[in-house]
Amino acid sequence: MLTSATLRSEPAGGPPRRRRAKILTPSLFPAVPHQRDIEPAAQPVAPGIPGHGCGVSGRPTASSIEPLPALPHPTGSTQNRHRKPAAELVGIARLAAFSPPAPTKRSADSRPEYFLLPVRSILNRCDSERVPFEWTINPYRGCEFACRYCYARYTHEYMELDGGEFDNKIFVKQNAGPLLARDLDHRYSFRRSTSDSASPEHIAIGTATDPYQPAEREFGATRAILEQMALREGLSVSITTKSNQVVRDIDVLKRIAARSTVFVNITVTTLRARLARLLEPRAPRPDLRLAAVKALREAGIAAGVFASPILPVLTDREDDLDALARAARDAGAQWFFGGALFLMPSSQKQFFPFLEERFPKLLKQYRDWFARSGYAPEKYRCEIAERVARLRAKYNLGAKPFAAETRVYNAPQLALALREETCDKPTLIASETLRSCAAG
Repeated sequence: MLTSATLRSEPAGGPPRRRRAKILTPSLFPAVPHQRDIEPAAQPVAPGIPGHGCGVSGRPTASSIEPLPALPHPTGSTQNRHRKPAAELVGIARLAAFSPPAPTKRSADSRPEYFLLPVRSILNRCDSERVPFEWTINPYRGCEFACRYCYARYTHEYMELDGGEFDNKIFVKQNAGPLLARDLDHRYSFRRSTSDSASPEHIAIGTATDPYQPAEREFGATRAILEQMALREGLSVSITTKSNQVVRDIDVLKRIAARSTVFVNITVTTLRARLARLLEPRAPRPDLRLAAVKALREAGIAAGVFASPILPVLTDREDDLDALARAARDAGAQWFFGGALFLMPSSQKQFFPFLEERFPKLLKQYRDWFARSGYAPEKYRCEIAERVARLRAKYNLGAKPFAAETRVYNAPQLALALREETCDKPTLIASETLRSCAAG
C-alpha cells in the first residue's frame, strides 16, 4: 500500500503561532487561514498481481464459476459484525453475514478485514435516463482509501453494517471474471434502447468503491473483469479511480481500446500532499495520480481528471483549482471536471468528527450547510461550476470525455455524457438516482 510520511502530532498546547498568510483568492466559504503543506518525498509504486477467476486464456469454463455456498449458520468473526441477528438478515446483508474471511498475505495490524462475497452477478443495472451510464461494476464493497468525505459509505448500510466500517471491512466479489462473461452474454446490449444510433450501453467501473484500492493487488477482481472485456468487441467502458495502480493494467486497457471504447477518470481533489493525506488517508499521493494520467495518455488511453468533490474552504480556492487544472493539462488530461461536495448522513457521521479534530473553525458552517441536506447551497454550487468552467477554457480542457450524440464503437469522440454540475432541480433528482445505481 502506498503511504506518505507520517504526520507529526501537534503538541498538547496546540501548534506554534504563525504569521497569517495573505489569501490572494478567497474561498467562497467564510474566510479561514489558508492551510500550507510540506511535500513528502517520492515513494516507489508497489507492483500488482494478475487477475483471478479464469483460466490462462481468460475465458471461463463450466467449472470456473464456483457454486454459491449454502448459508446455514454464520461462523467465526461473522457473528458480531452486523447490526441485526443473522437470522433476521435478508438479501445482500445475509450474503455478507455468511461471507467467509478472505486469506491475505498482509500482516499489519492496521490492515482491513477481507471477506469473500458470493454474488450472482457483476453488472448492476441503472434503469434511468438521468444518469450517464446503463451499467455499473464495483469489484469490491467498501474501500480502504478511507476518504473522510466518501459518499459511498451508505452502501455498507445495505449490508446492515455501519458506514464507519466501509474502509475496514472489505468484501471481495467472488468469481468476478466468469460472472462478467455470463452477464455480457445474457444481460448486456450493444445497442442502447434509448438511442436510435448503434451505440453500446455504457459500463462505469468504480462508482461506489475504488477498483484499484490495495485489495486489488491481492485479489485481482478488477484485472479479471478487464481481461473479460478485452475478449469482447464493441463495449463502452469507463474506470474511475484515485490510484496509480491502474497503470499496471495498461496492457489490457490497450487491448480493450483496440476493439471497444474505454477511458479512465483519475480523481485528484488537491495538489497539496499533506491535505490529501488528511482527507484521503490511504490513497496514493496527488503527484502519483497525475503521473498515472501521463502514463495512460502516453500509452494512447483516453484519460482525464476529476476534481470532485470540491470541498468548501479546503479545496475550493481559485488558485488551488487553477494549479490543479494546469497540472492536469500538463499531464496530458483530455478533460477536467469538478463538482461541489455532497455529504450524505452516513458520511457526515465520519466527516464532522474529522472537521472537529482537524479544522474546528469550519465545523459550524459545514453543519449549517449540510445538516438538513446533503447538498451545498445552490449559489455555492453555481459559483463552483462557473469557476471550473473558466479553468477549462483557460487550459483548453474538455468538460467531459465524449459528446452524447456520437458515442460509437472505437470512435475517438465516444459519447459518454458526463453531466456537468448544474443547479437545477432535475440534476438533484439525477443525483439521487445515481446513488441508487452506483451501489451495486
